[in-house]
Amino acid sequence: MDMRAILDRLIAFETVSHMTNLPLMRFVEGLLAEAGIPSTLIMDETGEKANLWARVGPADVPGVILSGHVDVVPVEGQAWTRPAFEVTQEGSRLYGRGTTDMKGFDACAIACMLAAAKRDLQVPLILALSYDEEIGCRGVGSMIDAIADWPVPPRLCIVGEPTSMEAATGHKGKVALRITCTGRSGHSSLAPLALNAIHMAMDFGAGVRTLQAEIANAGPFDAEYDVPYTTLHMGKISGGVQVNVVAHTCVIDMEIRSLAEDDPLALIARLEAISEAVVAPLRGDFPEASITIERLWDYPGLGTDADADVVTFIKKLTGGNAHVKVAYGTEGGMFAQRLGLPTVVCGPGAMAQGHMPDEFIEIAQLQRCEAMMDALLARCEAGF
Repeated sequence: MDMRAILDRLIAFETVSHMTNLPLMRFVEGLLAEAGIPSTLIMDETGEKANLWARVGPADVPGVILSGHVDVVPVEGQAWTRPAFEVTQEGSRLYGRGTTDMKGFDACAIACMLAAAKRDLQVPLILALSYDEEIGCRGVGSMIDAIADWPVPPRLCIVGEPTSMEAATGHKGKVALRITCTGRSGHSSLAPLALNAIHMAMDFGAGVRTLQAEIANAGPFDAEYDVPYTTLHMGKISGGVQVNVVAHTCVIDMEIRSLAEDDPLALIARLEAISEAVVAPLRGDFPEASITIERLWDYPGLGTDADADVVTFIKKLTGGNAHVKVAYGTEGGMFAQRLGLPTVVCGPGAMAQGHMPDEFIEIAQLQRCEAMMDALLARCEAGF
C-alpha cells in the first residue's frame, strides 16, 4: 500500500481525542504484520486507546524513531465545505481533518516502514505512534517509559509535526493550570455583604496581565520565536449561577508557555503571590475566601542546539539549510528530556492549516517528506 492509500485510510478514522483510536491502530498493526513487521500496542487504562511502536532492522543497534500522533482536534463548530473525515483532492491540495496535523507524516512514516521491510537495514527504523497529543501530550508517556527500558537506546528522534519540512530545533514548554476562586454567596440585592468570586477572578486576572507585561518588557527573550518571550494566557472562565445570586465560585483555566530560560515553577510561585495579594485583604471579613492553583498537566519544551549533529543530519536528508523554532508544542521535548535523545521536529505541511475548517496539505509537501524518508532509508541501509 502506498503513502496516498495509507493517508486515505488514516483520515477516514475519526480519531478525535475523546474517541477511541483502536480501529486505526489495529489497521496499522495489520498493515505492518502483512509486511512481516511485528508491532506492540501499549493500552491506556480504559482499554480504548493505545500507543504503537514497531521496529525494522537489528535490535542490537541504536535506531531512528519516527514519532507521530494519531489523534486530531474536533470539527464541531467549524464551517467545513468538504467531508472532514475523507480525503478530497482539489488541484495541488488534499483536504481532510488531520492531513497536516499530522496524519500526512504518519502516512509517510508507515509507508517508509513498509519499504524498510524489503531492505537490509544496518540501522533500525522505529515507528512510534501516540494518542492524546492534542490534549497535552498525555498519551506518549507510557511509550517513552517502555523505550527507556530497552537494552539498546535509540539513536535519535524525528517528530513529524508540520514544519514545511524545515528542521525545527525548539518549542516552548507548557503548563496548564486551573485557578479556583472561592467567595461567599448571597442575594444580589445585598451584594456588598457577600464576596463575589467573579470579582476575585477579575482581580487575579489583572495581576496576571501585569505579570505578563513585566515579562514582555524584561524578558528573557528568544528572537527565533514569533512571540519571543514566555506567555501567560487565560483561556476559559466560568462562575456564578444567575444574575441575582452573588457568585460563590469562579474558575479560570490558563496556561504558561515558557522559554527554556524561564522556570515554570518560579512563574507558578508568582501566580501564588498574586492570589495571596487578592485574598489577604478579604480574610478578615470572609475567612473562607481562597484562590487555589491546580496544575493540570504539562510538557517540557524542546531546545536542540542548532549546531547539533541531529540537526545537520536532518538538513542533509531534506536538502534544506534553515532551521526554525515553532510556536506550538510537541512530544519532542519529552523524547529529548526523558530519554536524552537528540530530537528534531520536521514534517510536511504548515500548522497554519492545522486545526482549521477545510484543513489541507499540499501534495508537494508530502512528496518532500517521502523524499526525506527515501534518503533516511538509504542512510540506514548504509549504516549511516
